[in-house]
Amino acid sequence: MKKLLSLAVFGLVLSGCTKGFDAPEPTPEPTPDPTPTGVTDEEVKANFENIFGVSYSSEQDWITTAKGSVNVTANANVKKVAIMALVAQTDEDGETFNSMTVLNEAETNGQSSLSINYDAPGKNEGLYAAFYTDNGCYYQKIEGNAVAFSRAAKTRATDVFPIPTGEFSIASSESSYAAQREGYLVDGVTDEKLYSFNDYAGLKMDAPAYTDGYANRLRDLIFAYFPNGRTHENYKKVLATGYSDDNAYRTTTGENSPIVVCPIYKCDGATKYGNEVYNSDLYYYYFKEADLNAAANKTAFLQNLPKYKLIPFNQYFGENEDDKLEKRSAYACLYFGDGTPEIGKKGTFIFPEGYKIGFMVRAKTDYAEGDPKKPRKQGELYFDGRLNTKINSDDDFNFKSSKLKDGQPRATWFKMEDRILLCWESGTDADFNDILLEVEGSVSDPETVVEFEHNTYTYCFEDRQLGDYDLNDVVIKAKRLDKTHVQYAIVACGAYDNLFVKNINAGVINDDTEIHSLFGKGTNVFINTESGAEYIEPIVVTKEVSEAFSFLDEATQPYLYDKSTGMEVKLSKKGQDPHGIMLPYDFKYPLEKVCIKDAYKEFNNWVSQNKDILGTNWYTKPQNGKVYTK
Repeated sequence: MKKLLSLAVFGLVLSGCTKGFDAPEPTPEPTPDPTPTGVTDEEVKANFENIFGVSYSSEQDWITTAKGSVNVTANANVKKVAIMALVAQTDEDGETFNSMTVLNEAETNGQSSLSINYDAPGKNEGLYAAFYTDNGCYYQKIEGNAVAFSRAAKTRATDVFPIPTGEFSIASSESSYAAQREGYLVDGVTDEKLYSFNDYAGLKMDAPAYTDGYANRLRDLIFAYFPNGRTHENYKKVLATGYSDDNAYRTTTGENSPIVVCPIYKCDGATKYGNEVYNSDLYYYYFKEADLNAAANKTAFLQNLPKYKLIPFNQYFGENEDDKLEKRSAYACLYFGDGTPEIGKKGTFIFPEGYKIGFMVRAKTDYAEGDPKKPRKQGELYFDGRLNTKINSDDDFNFKSSKLKDGQPRATWFKMEDRILLCWESGTDADFNDILLEVEGSVSDPETVVEFEHNTYTYCFEDRQLGDYDLNDVVIKAKRLDKTHVQYAIVACGAYDNLFVKNINAGVINDDTEIHSLFGKGTNVFINTESGAEYIEPIVVTKEVSEAFSFLDEATQPYLYDKSTGMEVKLSKKGQDPHGIMLPYDFKYPLEKVCIKDAYKEFNNWVSQNKDILGTNWYTKPQNGKVYTK
């Protein structure tokens, strides 16, 4: 199979909950339990109401997760199937976005049908199946409890796009912005020429529209991978692909088929932020790999190459068009041979085999006098990070705030089923979804197939009968890796008692090992619940489970034993107070001294619900500065 890439840097995102009262001073021995013995249910409920200011509903069962099963139909090409959930979230700025996580997966082992169980967030935007083959990954939205592998026949670009008639030639040239600015060109380069064609109206072709199903799948998947906004740090995913420098280029195959680029999406705030995409153009360039390898300075070699304008975006997108995903027009690249072309030279639509082809966006937005929301954005932005030698850190032209470093790419490849997508960062938020283009025809496919991260389930426990409901006395995070394996991680311990996690019994985590000692600490230490305190790596184990396993099954759920008090704390049931809850999410628990109702403003709404308990995603909306982050 082709190389797989995790969509997120693997690791557990920690969060923590804090006491609603001052913690005792550290002592060598655990402090005695201040909670009186013989506490009644009425006293527990009164304590809860005093802290939260609301009563919990007698119908509240504290369940935020739903379980189910999907019947999957595949064929011999399918090697693995993953069941995924699309989940709405809210970022630190209050903006909503979607994420996608894997709930369970299974190797097919040649089977044409299989059943896969899952536990999903009760509040989700839909379930997907990902079918992994040697040729890539294919997605289907799950309707009901069954899904079947489907793949449309792949067509050649010549079958879809009749090659434009007429003669297309070099009409003009100009120097790049880099050539006009001091210090932008590397040693040995005195100019960088940009060439335009004579007939863009004739070059523009109609493109067959996406089906509604594909367009919806693409929007769901790509914006779960690249959510909008700088807070998501999408550039880390881009760097993880390795698609920069020499790996930024596709190779021409020499087929009797054009290389076609179709713009399918832009999002630049339209007139609000200065139409940065509308005022930009897409360029391409090409070279022989042997010539690049022979160059003494690769960056100088690439900067010296002619750059050809392929798409004036103001000819394709409407001036006020934004956030519309559709395929309607296409542009075919022209080959002009090697070397510097003369004005008037005619091009051909067929490229010889073995050339590398690369892409650049030229931003041309003028400064709007007196309007800070419409600053000047002018410069060449390259997929190949080596050519972004100055522009990423240029403060004069407003690219510095992207936080992309000099030498980092401005684009990446995303393979969506049989289509190759080119994803651009044309501005400053580094989310890499400002411009989406499809590249097809006689070029090689990217090898990397993206793979979404496994869903995280978070167990939070309160260790005292009359608790403060910080729910961080013990925090466990779990992932279902496949049909028969679950990963557990103890990530935090915000208590001083002798505490034990029961019912995991895998690796170093067993019924008889005290939690603090697993971290190499005494019981007088809070672990990963205080801002600025020492961060300690989670204790991670993998456990073999049955195919029928569910995080909702009481018999297999981890629970807490407090040896200092003799209490057992299990996940709370209907009509009980929330001493133990499980969330189908990589939950950020509150900092020390912050109650969960203050860290999550919608928590009390959930507490008092008496119906539609699953209809909530309060746990995706933490308050800035009130939850634990590593």
